Amino acid sequence: MYIIVFLQGFVFYGPIATIYRQNRGLSMSSIFLIESISWVLMIIFEIPWGWFSDKFGYKKTLVISNFLFFISKIIFYKAYSFEMFFLERVLLSLSISGLSGCDTALIYSSIEDDESEKIFGRYNAFSTVGFLIASLVSSFLVKYSMDSTAFWTIIPYGLAAILTLFIKDTKIEHEKKPKLKQSLLTALKNKNIIILVLSAALISEVVQAVSVFLNQSQYLRSGIDIKYFGILTAVMQIVCLSSVKAYKLSNKLGKNKSIQILYMIISICCTILVFTSNAALTILSIILLCGSASIISPIILDIENKSITTMDRATLLSVYAMCGDLIGAGANIIIGKTADISTPASFITCTIMCLCAYILFIVYKRKVTV
Repeated sequence: MYIIVFLQGFVFYGPIATIYRQNRGLSMSSIFLIESISWVLMIIFEIPWGWFSDKFGYKKTLVISNFLFFISKIIFYKAYSFEMFFLERVLLSLSISGLSGCDTALIYSSIEDDESEKIFGRYNAFSTVGFLIASLVSSFLVKYSMDSTAFWTIIPYGLAAILTLFIKDTKIEHEKKPKLKQSLLTALKNKNIIILVLSAALISEVVQAVSVFLNQSQYLRSGIDIKYFGILTAVMQIVCLSSVKAYKLSNKLGKNKSIQILYMIISICCTILVFTSNAALTILSIILLCGSASIISPIILDIENKSITTMDRATLLSVYAMCGDLIGAGANIIIGKTADISTPASFITCTIMCLCAYILFIVYKRKVTV
C-alpha cells in the first residue's frame, strides 16, 4: 500500500495543473464546475463502494478503483475539450470514491490499534514523497512541453494498478452480510463525528483549492515565473512530510487542541493571501497552510476509525467521506465563481470557509468534552 500510494504521487502535471487545463481551453469557472460535478459523483458512489468493500473484500475494490485511476490518466492526456475533461473526472470520481475509506479500512484492519495514527501519517508521507519527486522532475519536463507532464504521469499509475493485484486482503468476517441501510443509520447516529467530518471537509476543500488551483494564479500575481512552479510544489511537498510526525504533536497537545491550532494557522494564511502580492509572503503562507493540513489529516483519520466499533468499517468511512463530499461540491462552485472575479476574491471565500470550519470544530469539541 505504501508503494502504490507512492507511485500515485507521481503526478508530473500537478505543479501546472491549472495552466495545463487553461491551455487546453478551460476557464477557471469550468475547472471548478467539473471539480464540483466530481464531488457530486463521489457523493453518489461513496456508500455503494463502501458496502461493496465490506461485502466482497477490500482487495477487489482497490483493484477495480486503481485500474479506473490508471485509465483516467490516459484520458486526461488525450483531453482537449470540456467533455473529455469531464469524462476524465467521472472515471476519477469512480476511482477515488472506491479508494476512499477502503484503503484506510484495509490498513487499519492490518495493524495494531495503537499504531494507526503513526501508520496513517506514513501512508500520507509516501504519497507526498511521490509528488515531491514528480514536482522536481516536472520542472524539467515542462521545459520540453506541458503535454509531456501528462504523458509521463500515465506510467506510474499503470504500475500502481498492477501492484494492487499483489495486495494481501484482510479477512472480513460477518455473522451476516452488512446491510446498507443499517450501516447508514449507524453512521448518522454519531452526530459528533459528522460535525467533525463536515468541519474537516471545509478545511480540506480550502487547502485543495489553494494548493492545487489558486496557488498558480497567486504565484503569477506575485511575479513568480512559471519555471519555478515545479520547485515550489516540491517545497510544499517537503513541508507536507510533517504528517509523519503528526502523532507526536497530538500526543503532546492532545488531538483536539492540535486540530484547533492548525485550523487557526490555515485561516491566518488564507487571510494573508487576500492582501499580499509579495512573493516571499505568498510562499510562506502556502507552506504553512499545506504543512498544517498534512498534520491534520492522520489525526482526523485516527479519530474516525476509533469511533467505529462495528464490522462495516469501509461503509461507515464511506458515509463520512460522502458527508465531506457534499461540502466539497458546494464549496468548489463558490470558490470557482469568485476565482473568475479575481484571485483575492477567491481567498476571501477561502477565509470565510475556514472560519465556518473553525466554528463547527468548536461545536464538536464542546460536545465530546461534555
